[in-house]
Amino acid sequence: MLYLDSNVFIYAALSREAIGSRARQLLQKVRDGQEEAGSCSLTFDELVCVVQRHRSREDALAAGQSFLALANLRILVVDQDSLFAALSLMNRYPLHPRDAIHASTAIASGCSAIVSSDNHFDRVNEIARKPI
Repeated sequence: MLYLDSNVFIYAALSREAIGSRARQLLQKVRDGQEEAGSCSLTFDELVCVVQRHRSREDALAAGQSFLALANLRILVVDQDSLFAALSLMNRYPLHPRDAIHASTAIASGCSAIVSSDNHFDRVNEIARKPI
């Protein structure tokens, strides 16, 4: 299973460039059951906040609804263990808290890679990063 970082959804929602097209294609593969993928509730928060900042509240709510309704996307649990693991990753690598939460959730869920345009995930030895 792939872990989809929030920027996959943000690019899909906002970008008209090639990266946005690739993100939408990946989400289509998830929707069609051709790719197994998950993300966590933190992605919902980041997606809605960024879309609202760049577009409108209505667009942000629609993006959040689309995220929640995406067929075959597993919403992975962030619990106390995930947060302790995130803190441990932050102690080993120069990660921001949100990135550490994404990484720890992906690792705990047995994901094979994090799909993200953010190369700071390349620092984390415990999981690979795949570009969008």
